[in-house]
Amino acid sequence: MAPPRIPIEDQILAVDIGATNVKFCHVDIHGELLEGVRRRPTPYPCSPDRLIEALDERIEGTKCPRVGIGFPGEFSNGRVVRPGNLSRPGGVTTDVDPELEEEWRGYELQAKLCEVTGRDVRIVNDAKLAALGSIDGEGVELVLTLGTGLGIALAIDGQLKTIRDVGAEIFVRGKTYDQTIGEHSRSMDEEHWGELLVLAVDGFVREFGANTVHLAGGNARRVTPTLFSETPYRVVINGNQASIKGAAKLFYN
Repeated sequence: MAPPRIPIEDQILAVDIGATNVKFCHVDIHGELLEGVRRRPTPYPCSPDRLIEALDERIEGTKCPRVGIGFPGEFSNGRVVRPGNLSRPGGVTTDVDPELEEEWRGYELQAKLCEVTGRDVRIVNDAKLAALGSIDGEGVELVLTLGTGLGIALAIDGQLKTIRDVGAEIFVRGKTYDQTIGEHSRSMDEEHWGELLVLAVDGFVREFGANTVHLAGGNARRVTPTLFSETPYRVVINGNQASIKGAAKLFYN
């Protein structure tokens, strides 16, 4: 028997903006996926106007009254604090454009998308969205999103805490976390990438006192569980759908 059809007014459009692709999927109020995840290339150069145009086109095609979005940079109270890789005019392999960076800083993206689309749009940092779709709600939990770059979120007893965005911080040999833990590094030498990932996770666990680490994002599936077999903390591989599942929790806890 086919599952009952969920009315569109009870669905949420989940949107995960990545440095490479933007993912879209309808989910129910529990975060369960109602269809296959669709992808569109992230538009570059990615100014606020260009991103809004791309998102509006996709949102217009759905009747979902609620839209939950993960933003790939530092985001707070409806505004962009730092745009992360979106300030790079040709994507993650290009240098930051200071003018594009300044255009993004302080931009009221949530209010603008609500205005343009006429929907209830809620936005958080993409790592926070993945955390909402991953955490167990007990103890100190870190969520690392492994994709084009590296995202991080922290939850204590199920409550998300505000922490810095680490992607642009120097990690090893003068290179940032985005450069060493991101997709480009993995594609060059996956074994070394795994070693650097363990080193990074160990450091964050010590810094934040975490007892559980969740790995999410597209490259989480490439992590061999034995990498963390001897660590004193628990590692959970959540995969690439955590952020999609987390969108529902922006509306229903």
